[in-house]
Amino acid sequence: MNLLRKILFPVGFIYWLVTFIRNWLYDINFFKSKSYNLPVIAIGNLSVGGTGKTPHTEYLIRLLKANYKVAVLSRGYKRSTKGFVLADSAISAAELGDESYQIFSKFPDVTVAVCENRQIGIETLISNSKPDIILLDDAFQHRKVKAGFYVLLTAYDDLFSDDYILPFGNLRESAIGKKRADLVIVTKCPPSISIQEQDLVKKKLSFDGPVFFTSIEYDENVYSQTEVVKVAECKQNEKLIVAGIAKPEYFVDHLQSEKDIVKIYPDHHNFSENELSELKELTQNLNLITTEKDYVRLKGKVNDVKLYYLPIQSKFIKEADLFNETINNWVKNYLT
Repeated sequence: MNLLRKILFPVGFIYWLVTFIRNWLYDINFFKSKSYNLPVIAIGNLSVGGTGKTPHTEYLIRLLKANYKVAVLSRGYKRSTKGFVLADSAISAAELGDESYQIFSKFPDVTVAVCENRQIGIETLISNSKPDIILLDDAFQHRKVKAGFYVLLTAYDDLFSDDYILPFGNLRESAIGKKRADLVIVTKCPPSISIQEQDLVKKKLSFDGPVFFTSIEYDENVYSQTEVVKVAECKQNEKLIVAGIAKPEYFVDHLQSEKDIVKIYPDHHNFSENELSELKELTQNLNLITTEKDYVRLKGKVNDVKLYYLPIQSKFIKEADLFNETINNWVKNYLT
């Protein structure tokens, strides 16, 4: 832990106290939460990022969209717009936010919207789009809305039980917040994690409910506008790897070979003109491989012929059927 965070420990106590009191006031109904007459599933975490919310939201979309009209609502982090925005064919990643635009691009048959005020967002969706189910992306701390079901994510290498409150650690609120969750998913696990290690993690989390484990599953190919290339082939060639995501190490390690050039940027990074010029220069001779989230921000701004992205999905290490059954049964029971 760096020196600055140690110095900020007293600030962390104040932050903890403020978030504790806020949650307590919601828990005793002094502050009111609003619920809705349709299934609302919130996906979120206790930490500031890097737990894989978007791949798990996409997992839920795949699970539900065949039988229900699904809408996804998020804040639209770092978007250029304000208020309620509904995704359509004329929208840009800058207007919608990179993660929401990524979901809209992959699931054109799903309603995708952004709004800072989740109550306004939900009510507008209900009035205009009439979905059967709303998925709230990154809404665990949004207490003004009372979702019907809460999915709490925590990364395998950064469990909320091992972390501290901001700014001393990375938690948005204390681990006590786990009590609001209906289930926990431990994300970004090694695919070979043993049953014994899973039991140890469950003991650390001390969560009184179901705990599931997922890993990152990378696609076998990278994709450009016009071409599909095997990842195995990409690894053999010198390339430019670009990542502007939280915890980019997994992505880089999966692709990198000895002679590659690697450019790491902050999560949700808005590329400057100088940075884009540098990337254009480098792609005169190299293919650029990036994440799905960065691809939607770079598309049309660099040499698109040389621009590729690597899709990922979340894969349950075991008990995928149990997770699917848990979600499907809750939705079915809610609607009957």
